Amino acid sequence: MPGTVDAMPLIRKDAASSAPAREHADLLRSDDADERWRAARSLATSPAGAAALGAALAGEQDPRVREAIFTSLARLGAVDSVLPHLRSDDANLRTGALDALRAMTDAVRPHLRSLLADPDPDVRLLSCELTRALPAREANSLMIEVIDREAHANVCASAVDVLAELGEATAIASLERCATRFAGQGFLPFAIQVAIERIKAQQEATDG
Repeated sequence: MPGTVDAMPLIRKDAASSAPAREHADLLRSDDADERWRAARSLATSPAGAAALGAALAGEQDPRVREAIFTSLARLGAVDSVLPHLRSDDANLRTGALDALRAMTDAVRPHLRSLLADPDPDVRLLSCELTRALPAREANSLMIEVIDREAHANVCASAVDVLAELGEATAIASLERCATRFAGQGFLPFAIQVAIERIKAQQEATDG
């Protein structure tokens, strides 16, 4: 009839946008590494693809594809898809996960305290590295908490290394107590002394 407009079918926006994501997710299982690489890059703007990207990491052996997956997950801020890989037995996978988490500090921040108290000392050690991207005062506070309770020398050493870079005067007393607890670990009291000297030097430079 004149003056009428044919009804157009309504397509839900989320359904329309999820279809390409599903297609790219399927391509993450392709036998062709180039196809997997392109699919990983294409999912960088698709939150719906985060779970598929995270799942693909465990079995992905091609370094270039792994890097593309981690880059896309970092751009998505998909911290929950990356965190499990901090526990991987594959050193390259752990390193890739750490680098991706460093690139999404805001998404990682709510998880840091639990990561720093994780039952696995390797996870705690790697998590100390994540605090380097935080403001100095925040990193200082978290590392004080770690060295005040930590029983594992290597984890303490990682926290001390962060404090040597970002520590403030409020960390000195905790560092001294840590040195006493680990007096038999020659490398750690030495590292602690270096950290304390750097903190004091920085404080003097600030005050001066």
